[in-house]
Amino acid sequence: MAERGVVLSLDEGTTGATAVVVGLDGEIRAKGYREITQHYPQPGWVEHDPLEIWSAVQLSAQEALHAAGVGPGDVRAVGITNQRETLVVWDRRTLEPLAPAIVWQDRRTADRCAALKARGLEDLFRKKTGLVLDPYFSGTKIAWLLDANPTLRARADQGEIAFGTVDSFLVARLTAGAAHVTDVSNASRTLLFDLRSLDWDDELCKLLDVPRALLPSVRGSAEVYGTTRGVPGIPDGIPVAGMAGDQQAALFGQACFSPGEAKCTYGTGAFLLMNTGAQPVASTRGMLTTVAWRIGKEVAYALEGSAFVAGAMVQWLRDGLGLIKSASEIEALAASVPDSGGVVAVPALAGLGAPHWRPEARGVITGLTRGTTRAHIARAVLEGIALQNHDLLSAMQQDASSKLTALKVDGGASQNNLMMQFQADLLGVDLVRPALVETTALGAALLAGIGAGVWQGPDEARRAWKEERRFVPSMDRKQVDEHLTRWRAAVAKA
Repeated sequence: MAERGVVLSLDEGTTGATAVVVGLDGEIRAKGYREITQHYPQPGWVEHDPLEIWSAVQLSAQEALHAAGVGPGDVRAVGITNQRETLVVWDRRTLEPLAPAIVWQDRRTADRCAALKARGLEDLFRKKTGLVLDPYFSGTKIAWLLDANPTLRARADQGEIAFGTVDSFLVARLTAGAAHVTDVSNASRTLLFDLRSLDWDDELCKLLDVPRALLPSVRGSAEVYGTTRGVPGIPDGIPVAGMAGDQQAALFGQACFSPGEAKCTYGTGAFLLMNTGAQPVASTRGMLTTVAWRIGKEVAYALEGSAFVAGAMVQWLRDGLGLIKSASEIEALAASVPDSGGVVAVPALAGLGAPHWRPEARGVITGLTRGTTRAHIARAVLEGIALQNHDLLSAMQQDASSKLTALKVDGGASQNNLMMQFQADLLGVDLVRPALVETTALGAALLAGIGAGVWQGPDEARRAWKEERRFVPSMDRKQVDEHLTRWRAAVAKA
């Protein structure tokens, strides 16, 4: 890798914006962070303020660049990764948002999805998009927004407004409106995108009543989309050259470049992706088929399992129940008891995702007794997050007709050693944690470096990945089966 210069990675997530400065040796030089406010206007609704997102991105970038001591001429490229299914609508001319951002966790379109299923359309959507009809994805959200606001629909028909996932909004802002684009990985999460043609699908747009004029152009994951202009704290003229949805960026940052390699990211939710190579693999067990990335003419696909609530369950213990004062306390609290005392927690606070796909499901805590303490509940929550992932990996391995020998892990909650060991025990495979758990931001930086010509391709980028710790299964099969039996009974009650 080259020696001089850095790449700026903008990682806009569900709870905050992180900016990471990556040296051309693949090492992180500095980091900045700003939290984002969650808005819950009605039960099941989740929104963000797009201007707060943009402000948080700018401030985190300024913080990271200042901490790295980077000069204006040192930034070689900007990469973007983002919460994928969250949508933003803005005025093409002024770039001002025209509605709150509707977040991927939002469930307001559950009835619309049910109506589409009742019309027998789910097989069509699954065949073309690799997705299921669920409120998780942004296509039904934008349809809802246009129907709820006739003025927006009229303006959409006239081409005056732009729709995009968060990546599109950030590129528009970074380039002063010069680019209205998305990449194949984000487009593949909308219910409007054909996995094989790698373009928007007219039939699906018509079924959801979403005008094509509203949609961004679809580009690869590592190419120049435009250059920065007028962004405080970021020099003008830097190529914005890499883009991928957060989970695909993490797959890339984990160096899962070969078919069969997989990672799990533990963040607000838990997301398990397996690289399936140059052809999409259809799931028969509730997994999603998605585009991982496109670099030049080379396309990689992935199977994905999504658990909507993981770290968010720990936040709920903190903010909703007040059982802990900070998320970092939970590991010590859970480790203060030898087991959960028979308590099982199902983290279905936003419904159940793959492989169940039950938007109506609700969180459950079972097995409570007079002897249950907050430590037992804390341990049950950590175990419940891991048990969700057992369901995901079991279904994924059957779809892919292959068995993993190791699973790479990342995200903030992957620092929880107790949960990682329990996860390895359940799965019966080694869990491998990298030295750098900010793999989402690293993936976006690597893609941007490739897009700007700083790095030549994935093989060179692979050098940035280093193992920090390996968790080896140690629980006997009888204990694992007992955990799974209690878990399945609890899920049936959710």
